[in-house]
Amino acid sequence: MPPPPAKWKGTCEFNKTQCNNKLIGARFIASPYQNSGYKLPMGPYDDDGHGTHTASTAAGMFVENASINSLANGTASGIAPYAHLAIYKVCSTFGCTIANVLAGMDQAVEDGVDVLSLSLSGPAASFYRDGIAIGAMAAIEKGIFVSCAGGNRGPNPQSASNGAPWILTVGASTMDRQLRSTVKLGSDVQLFGESADQAYDSIPTELPLIYPGPTAGICDNGSLAGIDVTRKVVVCDYGEVESITKGEIVKAAGGAGIIIANGMDEGATIFANSHVLPASHISYTDGEQVKLYINSSDIHSPNTTFIFNYTLLSTKPAPVLAAFSSRGPNKADVNILKPDIIGPGVNILAAWTTQVGSSSVSNNAYFNMISGTSMSTPHLSGVSALLKSLHPDWSPAMIKSAMMTTADIMDNNCSLITDETTKHADFFGVGSGHVNPAKADNPGLVYDIKPNDYLSYLCGLNYTDDQVSTVARRSVNCSAMGSTSPVNLNYPSIMVFLTDGNGYSIELNRTVTNVGPPNSTYTVQIDAPIDVTVNVRPNELIFSKVNESETFTVSVSSTNSSSGKYRQGYLTWVLSGCGDIMVRSPLMVAIDIQL
Repeated sequence: MPPPPAKWKGTCEFNKTQCNNKLIGARFIASPYQNSGYKLPMGPYDDDGHGTHTASTAAGMFVENASINSLANGTASGIAPYAHLAIYKVCSTFGCTIANVLAGMDQAVEDGVDVLSLSLSGPAASFYRDGIAIGAMAAIEKGIFVSCAGGNRGPNPQSASNGAPWILTVGASTMDRQLRSTVKLGSDVQLFGESADQAYDSIPTELPLIYPGPTAGICDNGSLAGIDVTRKVVVCDYGEVESITKGEIVKAAGGAGIIIANGMDEGATIFANSHVLPASHISYTDGEQVKLYINSSDIHSPNTTFIFNYTLLSTKPAPVLAAFSSRGPNKADVNILKPDIIGPGVNILAAWTTQVGSSSVSNNAYFNMISGTSMSTPHLSGVSALLKSLHPDWSPAMIKSAMMTTADIMDNNCSLITDETTKHADFFGVGSGHVNPAKADNPGLVYDIKPNDYLSYLCGLNYTDDQVSTVARRSVNCSAMGSTSPVNLNYPSIMVFLTDGNGYSIELNRTVTNVGPPNSTYTVQIDAPIDVTVNVRPNELIFSKVNESETFTVSVSSTNSSSGKYRQGYLTWVLSGCGDIMVRSPLMVAIDIQL
């Protein structure tokens, strides 16, 4: 690793020998709880593993023989393995105060970082009440890219956090790797689940199978009292308590194995945990099949067998939107489609601390497999670091646009990406699609936004001067600044509302900048939403040089025949003579919907 860049002003707030040319900064942002009488780990040490996991995902170096319980074995690396890392610990045992988060962001900006990765989220709020949005504004004004977790409150609608348009809001998806633990029912039916601990070669071929019922099936403390589970496989419903804890409770009651069955909300999203006994986490549909098998009058002695398939690659379908990934519409501003993009966030293997509390691996393990938008966010942060290195003249908005307009909308079955229900995911779940780093390096055209454009947009939201000034942290006068209608913010995705008030018709403008071939022509391709008419003027954009910009107008109209519905489609600019460059924007149309 080369030494830190000359601009770097950060430091290590612990033994300096623990920093090097990879870890060039580590700071602990003092917590107001530190004098509460509780003993807290002081200094920027990771006391639960979350920070280590996310940091290594973004920029960890190459490590051979990375695995969890000898599964998923291979060479690990972060997305940007040759990037420097600076760590800002803003959370404690008691959580993350917004004051500490904002202080940490400000310190990172002052120290000279290039990318801010925040695997943090909270309830959505107006931007002038959102500390992360305020801190991110200061960052992008300095040319610093900001990537934030969209949250883990899916599949509930309007659950997405970090909805400011100057932030890349990241959702989570699965990948094409499974630690498969197959559940065999009786003599023929096989159901595919996952488990991260498959070292149980000595288990009997068949084990009796029992479901304690919807109450006892939660498998929490005391719920199995009076139920004979001795040497049986117990079906436990997902939720209420950690899945690993359910296994510990089943084992303590004498059980020989556990099947974790998803509820309807979790659907097809399953996790590979390190269980204390033979286990498999299965989908909602498969869980219902298991319960039906157990309760069948034709089956007098239901039994099951675990078949451990270890690590499987190139599994299908992938990616799939994770059930927990928070969804739009964007509560902070419904005019901005969120989340922006999705990336790998389910069963992510990454570095872990040696000093941890309760976790799904034993102490002194160096890797762990966990899930969340906290895991997908550093994937996108790493991609942004690579793009910033390759294109140092690109603004944060240009980098964001490059990732969004080149994102994949198809899975490895050549079908539109699905969600936890196995149906096609909507834009409120996947945003622009799944990140494709290679394509993002050559996006052709980008939608740029200057910092002051965001302030004009805030004025267009009818924020007061004081409210806009709170976000900008300087005096802003909207009359002097001018205002931009939210629909006209030069965003890479488009969200419009058609109502009787606007005659079910609206016009908006977008400007694209050429970062591709100097002499190029792009032709518009419209995949109009159902019951919606979309026109683009002009329908062809001609560029003679790099960094040249062109503006186009989009007209969207409909009747009220789709009243109360969301309709979605795409607006794509295609480079003539080169089908490899397609600049795609999702177009979401809300017809007679009030939020």
